[in-house]
Amino acid sequence: MPKTDTLTVRIDPKVKKNAMKIFEKMGMTASEAVTLYFTQVSAEKGLPFRPHIPNAGTERVIQEAMAGKNLKSFDTLKDLLKDLELPDA
Repeated sequence: MPKTDTLTVRIDPKVKKNAMKIFEKMGMTASEAVTLYFTQVSAEKGLPFRPHIPNAGTERVIQEAMAGKNLKSFDTLKDLLKDLELPDA
């Protein structure tokens, strides 16, 4: 499909820089990424993700995780399931 429209947006330079690095790793241009986003919005008839604002508890846990606090790691899936008190998968 020929490209015949132009879109001009204002965006935080840091956000743009970070996104551009990701697009480059994926082998995409910003134009291709925006086209993909608009295509998904059209196909989904809405945003292709669920936007939300975390509640206070979720925000606290996110901040702790970002700071490396209260994290657990497991050597095996069985160990994880045991910690979660789930039957073996």
